[in-house]
Amino acid sequence: MSATDSPAAGPRKAEVIYLAALELLAEAGYDDMTMEAVAHRSGVNKTTLYRWWPSKDALVAAALTVAAPLRISIPDTGTFRGDLAALGREIARLLTAEDTAAIAAAVLSASASRPALATVGHRFFSDRLEREQVIFDRAVARGEIAADTDAGTVIDLLAGSLWARLVLRGQTLGPDYVDTIADIVARGVSERTGQPASAE
Repeated sequence: MSATDSPAAGPRKAEVIYLAALELLAEAGYDDMTMEAVAHRSGVNKTTLYRWWPSKDALVAAALTVAAPLRISIPDTGTFRGDLAALGREIARLLTAEDTAAIAAAVLSASASRPALATVGHRFFSDRLEREQVIFDRAVARGEIAADTDAGTVIDLLAGSLWARLVLRGQTLGPDYVDTIADIVARGVSERTGQPASAE
């Protein structure tokens, strides 16, 4: 096994495999996506896939977590409100960009009726929340929000409003809307601390 084939790094063609898996997820849906199809599209042997990922669930979970199209930057604007707005813009991009919208829709829309995909989705969002926790840690240290602020609830308010507007209402996610939601959420969270939400 070479250095590039370490368990942490995955196979040398990991990114190609992840992209193939996500493309097939968007095109065929979770149920019809197969390890054989991923192997064919990525140009690797099926045995290579099973060597690193024992199941389709494991492969999709890894692809959602680390594939380039779905990566997000954790903002550090200096204020809680600014971080929420920047994070909201990243989420809006994932929900609407040509290379990610279909993937997000496949995961979010199908999870309720497909337990295996729901489990993968839960892992994906748990990983994201762990990475986003630093936004809240910094805001607590600055005195902007209370130490017992539930990060998951805040992210649900932010991301859920974007998803509802886009999918349920069929409306666009313009920057003004994202900023408005960030303002409302940041103000509500900050009021629990007795501090006004800081502007960018």
